[in-house]
Amino acid sequence: MAVTFKKSDQKQMNKWLDGNKRYTLLFKATRDGCDATAFHTKCNNKGPTVTIMYNTDNSVYGGYTSLSWASTGGYVVDGNSFLFRLHQNGIWKPVKMPVKNTTYSIHDSAGYGPTFGGGHDLPSFRNTITVTGGYFQLNGTLSFGHSYNSNGETLDSIANGHQNVKDIEVYSVEVADTKAELEEPWRKTPQWNTELLGALKEKIERYKPLKELNVPQARMLLVGQVGAGKTSFFNTINSVFRGYITRQACSGNAEHSLTTVYRKYQIRNGTSGKALNFRLHDTRGLEADQGMDAHGMCYLLDGNLPDRFQFNPSAPVTPDTAGFVAKPQFADNIHSVVFVIDGSTVDVMPEKVIEKMKGFQIHMNQRGIPQIVLLTKIDKVCEATSEDLSQVFFSPVVQETVDRVSQILGLPRSNILPIKNYESEIELQDNVNILTLLTLQQILNSADDYMFNYLDQIEDGKLQQLNIRE
Repeated sequence: MAVTFKKSDQKQMNKWLDGNKRYTLLFKATRDGCDATAFHTKCNNKGPTVTIMYNTDNSVYGGYTSLSWASTGGYVVDGNSFLFRLHQNGIWKPVKMPVKNTTYSIHDSAGYGPTFGGGHDLPSFRNTITVTGGYFQLNGTLSFGHSYNSNGETLDSIANGHQNVKDIEVYSVEVADTKAELEEPWRKTPQWNTELLGALKEKIERYKPLKELNVPQARMLLVGQVGAGKTSFFNTINSVFRGYITRQACSGNAEHSLTTVYRKYQIRNGTSGKALNFRLHDTRGLEADQGMDAHGMCYLLDGNLPDRFQFNPSAPVTPDTAGFVAKPQFADNIHSVVFVIDGSTVDVMPEKVIEKMKGFQIHMNQRGIPQIVLLTKIDKVCEATSEDLSQVFFSPVVQETVDRVSQILGLPRSNILPIKNYESEIELQDNVNILTLLTLQQILNSADDYMFNYLDQIEDGKLQQLNIRE
């Protein structure tokens, strides 16, 4: 379930709290239930917290307390507490409202959710509230300005004059360590929202390889260790364009590769069923002592192996192998190679697997084929990314993992792309879709680079022939 306390909101909260903080989600009404007992079970004795409410008019407001919730049964003094607004009707309008009557800073009763002020100054709830019409109609009393300075604001300007909220979140607040977060992203992307998601999807659906080469589909080869997520990446892309979670390709965790047949997967528009103009080629997972050898890799790169080719671990591929394509066309070649590496196990990758990858790179470089790395399972690399995938490029832990993989394979850092595949989810998530499409766009760009180089080579050859004739 998506976390809505975004980076820009956290930066503003950091300013109000005079330093970088780490925010960990403790309670979320749409996940845990809008229930006082659930709130105290998850939030008591957790130190300072910030409570954020998201109302039906897209206003975002809340309160901070430097004390632990503890179900003490009454009001608690906290001279550091304050109320705030981040957004008014969806527009960024931050304002801080400090406590003025500390006797009523917070109301800490087991039968109440997070409650600020003696009035109470913000919408609050007692006992359990059920969802009605897609929102929670809170049932606390309201007396805005009773215990906190209003700073010229009113209940209307803060909470639109009502207590109807779509969600309530409570975060613990801790001093950030040096690796907790970055103030600026280490890789710039457009703002993540539904507009970006729609634009990326439309752009990729319109993608076509260079028309001068008469290549109907760009072909990308997935290469990676067993269990790294090659096939899951195809399933994730397929899910984005189908509009629901798909499991078309067999994937999972096993000691040996679940992929035994060479597949050239189509991606189709979920509405029309029309195939998009690229394919993902999936091959056996790499293992230290099994799997693809250098000769087999060359045949894959050159387009010698047909779709649904059955690998035989005991018999290497040769030109005499059944189904071998003796004279493939350029359109059959691989136009970009995508190495898939489990980001959570980079430091323990078997040396023999790394040696295999580097050996394959020699043949790829000889052919001028670009290489991209998918760094999968980043939600297991960084806890903050697990809570909110949109923060992936603010994570120094992910950044360091990208740097290590860049050094291992000798590729530019811009070629290392963090990704999270669909694994346990049963519904699509916008942030997963956005990161997937941003990644896919970079892969398609690399395939285009290869085709442009090939086109230049053809044109240079024609020019040389013309000069010879002259």
